[in-house]
Amino acid sequence: MLNSRAAVAHRSIHATSTVQSGGNQLFVHRNTPENNPDVKFEFTPENMKRVEAIIKNYPEGYKAAAVIPVLDLAQRQHRWLPISAMNKVAEILGMSRMRVYEVATFYTMFNRSPVGKYHIQVCTTTPCMLRDSDGIVSAIQKKLNIEVGQTTHDGLFTLSEAECLGACVNAPMVQINDDYYEDLSPRDIEHIIDDLAAGRKPKAGPYINRFAAEPVGGLTTLTEPPKGPGFGVKSDL
Repeated sequence: MLNSRAAVAHRSIHATSTVQSGGNQLFVHRNTPENNPDVKFEFTPENMKRVEAIIKNYPEGYKAAAVIPVLDLAQRQHRWLPISAMNKVAEILGMSRMRVYEVATFYTMFNRSPVGKYHIQVCTTTPCMLRDSDGIVSAIQKKLNIEVGQTTHDGLFTLSEAECLGACVNAPMVQINDDYYEDLSPRDIEHIIDDLAAGRKPKAGPYINRFAAEPVGGLTTLTEPPKGPGFGVKSDL
Protein backbone atom coordinates (compact mmCIF):
# COMPACT_ATOMS: atom_id res chain seq x y z
CA MET A 1 0.00 0.00 0.00
CA LEU A 2 2.80 2.39 0.82
CA ASN A 3 4.51 1.61 -2.47
CA SER A 4 1.28 2.29 -4.36
CA ARG A 5 0.84 5.66 -2.66
CA ALA A 6 4.45 6.55 -3.37
CA ALA A 7 3.95 5.74 -7.04
CA VAL A 8 0.89 7.99 -7.24
CA ALA A 9 2.75 10.80 -5.49
CA HIS A 10 5.69 10.39 -7.86
CA ARG A 11 3.44 10.56 -10.90
CA SER A 12 1.65 13.69 -9.71
CA ILE A 13 4.97 15.53 -9.51
CA HIS A 14 6.50 14.40 -12.78
CA ALA A 15 3.60 13.94 -15.20
CA THR A 16 1.38 16.99 -14.92
CA SER A 17 0.13 18.90 -17.93
CA THR A 18 2.16 21.93 -16.86
CA VAL A 19 5.39 20.00 -17.08
CA GLN A 20 4.60 17.91 -20.13
CA SER A 21 2.16 19.87 -22.27
CA GLY A 22 2.87 20.31 -25.94
CA GLY A 23 1.94 23.95 -26.26
CA ASN A 24 2.55 25.76 -22.99
CA GLN A 25 5.79 24.53 -21.46
CA LEU A 26 6.80 27.93 -20.09
CA PHE A 27 4.99 31.10 -19.11
CA VAL A 28 7.92 33.12 -20.45
CA HIS A 29 8.85 33.60 -24.08
CA ARG A 30 12.17 32.50 -25.55
CA ASN A 31 13.00 33.62 -29.10
CA THR A 32 13.53 30.77 -31.56
CA PRO A 33 14.05 30.84 -35.34
CA GLU A 34 10.35 30.10 -35.93
CA ASN A 35 8.99 32.15 -33.03
CA ASN A 36 10.34 35.66 -32.64
CA PRO A 37 8.98 39.18 -33.24
CA ASP A 38 10.71 39.42 -36.62
CA VAL A 39 8.70 36.53 -38.11
CA LYS A 40 5.87 38.26 -39.96
CA PHE A 41 2.25 37.37 -39.23
CA GLU A 42 -0.77 38.70 -41.06
CA PHE A 43 -4.35 37.52 -41.06
CA THR A 44 -5.57 36.25 -44.42
CA PRO A 45 -8.13 38.55 -46.11
CA GLU A 46 -10.88 36.04 -45.26
CA ASN A 47 -9.85 35.86 -41.62
CA MET A 48 -9.51 39.64 -41.42
CA LYS A 49 -13.19 39.84 -42.31
CA ARG A 50 -13.87 37.41 -39.47
CA VAL A 51 -11.84 39.61 -37.11
CA GLU A 52 -13.95 42.61 -38.08
CA ALA A 53 -17.14 40.61 -37.54
CA ILE A 54 -15.93 39.48 -34.11
CA ILE A 55 -15.10 43.04 -33.05
CA LYS A 56 -18.62 44.17 -34.03
CA ASN A 57 -20.01 41.87 -31.33
CA TYR A 58 -18.69 44.26 -28.67
CA PRO A 59 -19.68 47.86 -27.83
CA GLU A 60 -17.76 50.70 -29.39
CA GLY A 61 -14.62 51.42 -27.40
CA TYR A 62 -14.39 47.86 -26.06
CA LYS A 63 -12.47 46.12 -28.84
CA ALA A 64 -10.14 44.59 -26.27
CA ALA A 65 -12.99 42.30 -25.19
CA ALA A 66 -12.47 40.42 -28.47
CA VAL A 67 -8.95 39.32 -27.53
CA ILE A 68 -9.76 35.64 -26.84
CA PRO A 69 -11.73 34.89 -30.04
CA VAL A 70 -9.25 36.85 -32.16
CA LEU A 71 -6.30 34.99 -30.62
CA ASP A 72 -8.16 31.74 -31.28
CA LEU A 73 -8.63 32.73 -34.92
CA ALA A 74 -4.92 33.52 -35.22
CA GLN A 75 -4.07 30.10 -33.80
CA ARG A 76 -6.46 28.34 -36.17
CA GLN A 77 -4.84 30.09 -39.11
CA HIS A 78 -1.27 29.32 -38.01
CA ARG A 79 -1.99 26.07 -36.09
CA TRP A 80 -0.19 27.51 -33.06
CA LEU A 81 0.25 31.02 -31.61
CA PRO A 82 3.62 32.69 -32.24
CA ILE A 83 4.52 35.93 -30.54
CA SER A 84 4.21 37.83 -33.84
CA ALA A 85 0.54 36.77 -34.01
CA MET A 86 0.01 38.05 -30.47
CA ASN A 87 1.61 41.35 -31.47
CA LYS A 88 -0.68 41.61 -34.49
CA VAL A 89 -3.74 40.98 -32.29
CA ALA A 90 -2.57 43.71 -29.91
CA GLU A 91 -2.18 46.11 -32.84
CA ILE A 92 -5.64 45.36 -34.25
CA LEU A 93 -7.40 45.64 -30.90
CA GLY A 94 -5.49 48.69 -29.69
CA MET A 95 -4.11 46.86 -26.67
CA SER A 96 -0.68 46.80 -25.13
CA ARG A 97 1.25 43.69 -26.11
CA MET A 98 1.65 42.71 -22.47
CA ARG A 99 -2.13 42.56 -22.03
CA VAL A 100 -2.34 40.10 -24.91
CA TYR A 101 0.57 38.05 -23.57
CA GLU A 102 -1.22 37.83 -20.21
CA VAL A 103 -4.26 36.27 -21.89
CA ALA A 104 -2.26 33.91 -24.11
CA THR A 105 -0.20 32.59 -21.19
CA PHE A 106 -3.20 32.17 -18.88
CA TYR A 107 -5.38 29.97 -21.08
CA THR A 108 -4.00 26.53 -21.91
CA MET A 109 -6.05 26.44 -25.11
CA PHE A 110 -3.38 28.66 -26.67
CA ASN A 111 -0.37 26.73 -27.93
CA ARG A 112 2.64 29.03 -27.85
CA SER A 113 5.01 26.56 -29.46
CA PRO A 114 4.49 24.45 -32.58
CA VAL A 115 2.09 21.51 -32.44
CA GLY A 116 1.22 18.85 -34.97
CA LYS A 117 -1.72 18.83 -37.35
CA TYR A 118 -3.54 16.70 -34.77
CA HIS A 119 -3.04 17.82 -31.18
CA ILE A 120 -3.94 14.90 -28.91
CA GLN A 121 -4.73 16.10 -25.40
CA VAL A 122 -5.32 13.30 -22.91
CA CYS A 123 -7.18 14.14 -19.72
CA THR A 124 -5.28 12.56 -16.82
CA THR A 125 -7.02 14.11 -13.82
CA THR A 126 -8.79 12.01 -11.21
CA PRO A 127 -11.93 10.58 -12.94
CA CYS A 128 -10.00 9.74 -16.12
CA MET A 129 -7.03 8.40 -14.15
CA LEU A 130 -9.38 6.05 -12.26
CA ARG A 131 -10.67 4.84 -15.64
CA ASP A 132 -7.12 4.14 -16.88
CA SER A 133 -6.15 7.28 -18.74
CA ASP A 134 -2.56 6.15 -18.13
CA GLY A 135 -3.30 3.19 -20.38
CA ILE A 136 -4.51 5.57 -23.08
CA VAL A 137 -1.33 7.66 -22.77
CA SER A 138 0.82 4.52 -22.98
CA ALA A 139 -1.06 3.27 -26.05
CA ILE A 140 -0.52 6.60 -27.84
CA GLN A 141 3.16 6.70 -26.89
CA LYS A 142 3.70 3.18 -28.20
CA LYS A 143 1.67 3.80 -31.36
CA LEU A 144 3.39 7.07 -32.29
CA ASN A 145 6.80 6.43 -30.69
CA ILE A 146 6.74 9.78 -28.88
CA GLU A 147 6.56 10.94 -25.28
CA VAL A 148 4.17 13.48 -23.76
CA GLY A 149 5.11 16.93 -25.03
CA GLN A 150 6.62 15.63 -28.27
CA THR A 151 5.55 15.75 -31.93
CA THR A 152 5.97 13.00 -34.50
CA HIS A 153 8.68 13.50 -37.12
CA ASP A 154 6.09 13.94 -39.88
CA GLY A 155 4.45 16.78 -37.94
CA LEU A 156 1.10 15.01 -37.81
CA PHE A 157 0.66 14.36 -34.08
CA THR A 158 1.51 16.13 -30.84
CA LEU A 159 0.78 14.43 -27.51
CA SER A 160 -0.10 16.46 -24.41
CA GLU A 161 -1.61 15.83 -21.00
CA ALA A 162 -4.54 18.08 -20.09
CA GLU A 163 -6.31 19.07 -16.94
CA CYS A 164 -10.02 18.22 -16.65
CA LEU A 165 -11.77 18.61 -20.01
CA GLY A 166 -15.26 18.43 -18.50
CA ALA A 167 -16.30 15.00 -19.78
CA CYS A 168 -15.76 13.09 -16.54
CA VAL A 169 -18.75 10.77 -16.98
CA ASN A 170 -17.23 9.62 -20.30
CA ALA A 171 -13.78 8.85 -18.88
CA PRO A 172 -11.26 8.09 -20.18
CA MET A 173 -11.33 10.62 -22.97
CA VAL A 174 -9.10 12.69 -25.21
CA GLN A 175 -9.53 15.91 -27.13
CA ILE A 176 -8.06 16.01 -30.64
CA ASN A 177 -8.25 19.50 -32.08
CA ASP A 178 -11.93 20.44 -31.60
CA ASP A 179 -13.34 16.93 -31.11
CA TYR A 180 -13.89 14.81 -27.99
CA TYR A 181 -13.35 11.04 -28.13
CA GLU A 182 -14.82 9.37 -25.06
CA ASP A 183 -15.20 6.05 -23.22
CA LEU A 184 -11.98 4.91 -24.83
CA SER A 185 -9.95 1.72 -24.69
CA PRO A 186 -6.33 1.52 -25.86
CA ARG A 187 -7.52 -0.21 -29.03
CA ASP A 188 -10.03 2.59 -29.72
CA ILE A 189 -7.37 5.31 -29.59
CA GLU A 190 -5.12 3.26 -31.87
CA HIS A 191 -7.93 3.05 -34.46
CA ILE A 192 -8.60 6.79 -34.13
CA ILE A 193 -4.93 7.53 -34.80
CA ASP A 194 -4.95 5.18 -37.81
CA ASP A 195 -7.96 7.00 -39.27
CA LEU A 196 -6.40 10.43 -38.79
CA ALA A 197 -3.08 9.31 -40.29
CA ALA A 198 -4.97 8.00 -43.33
CA GLY A 199 -6.85 11.26 -43.78
CA ARG A 200 -10.16 9.85 -42.53
CA LYS A 201 -12.47 11.52 -40.01
CA PRO A 202 -13.00 9.22 -37.01
CA LYS A 203 -16.30 9.23 -35.17
CA ALA A 204 -16.33 11.69 -32.27
CA GLY A 205 -18.14 11.07 -29.01
CA PRO A 206 -18.52 7.87 -26.93
CA TYR A 207 -16.89 4.63 -28.07
CA ILE A 208 -19.28 2.42 -26.15
CA ASN A 209 -22.95 1.79 -26.77
CA ARG A 210 -24.47 4.93 -25.33
CA PHE A 211 -25.60 8.35 -26.52
CA ALA A 212 -23.59 11.31 -25.24
CA ALA A 213 -23.41 11.09 -21.43
CA GLU A 214 -26.42 8.85 -20.85
CA PRO A 215 -26.05 6.12 -18.20
CA VAL A 216 -24.13 3.07 -19.41
CA GLY A 217 -27.01 0.79 -18.39
CA GLY A 218 -29.65 2.87 -20.16
CA LEU A 219 -31.96 5.68 -19.10
CA THR A 220 -33.53 5.55 -15.65
CA THR A 221 -35.42 8.84 -15.99
CA LEU A 222 -36.91 10.79 -18.90
CA THR A 223 -37.82 7.49 -20.54
CA GLU A 224 -40.91 8.80 -22.35
CA PRO A 225 -41.73 11.90 -24.41
CA PRO A 226 -42.45 15.01 -22.33
CA LYS A 227 -46.05 15.85 -21.57
CA GLY A 228 -47.66 18.76 -23.37
CA PRO A 229 -48.27 22.27 -22.03
CA GLY A 230 -50.57 22.36 -19.02
CA PHE A 231 -49.77 18.85 -17.78
CA GLY A 232 -50.36 18.61 -14.04
CA VAL A 233 -51.94 22.07 -13.80
CA LYS A 234 -55.23 22.34 -11.90
CA SER A 235 -58.18 22.39 -14.25
CA ASP A 236 -59.65 25.53 -12.69
CA LEU A 237 -56.54 27.64 -13.35
